[in-house]
Amino acid sequence: MSDLCNHFHQVKESIEPNTKGCEECEKEHLPWVALRMCLTCGHVGCCDSSVGRYAAKHFEDTEHPVMLALPTKSWKWCHVHEEYY
Repeated sequence: MSDLCNHFHQVKESIEPNTKGCEECEKEHLPWVALRMCLTCGHVGCCDSSVGRYAAKHFEDTEHPVMLALPTKSWKWCHVHEEYY
């Protein structure tokens, strides 16, 4: 990987998830494959392999750039630069 984009350095490491599951899927009674948490506001959305793709839609709606894989917290993704960390 090249130099990390500046978005990874701007996120809040201490942010907590707003919900235990995908906020939108819970309202719509949809299943999800995996979860992602926004590191700007704590929104929890489902991954791109899920029906709703709500983590990506959250980025499209808010422009919050970085999400964290849940529950493992093993990697982060920058939507702007399409880069893992």
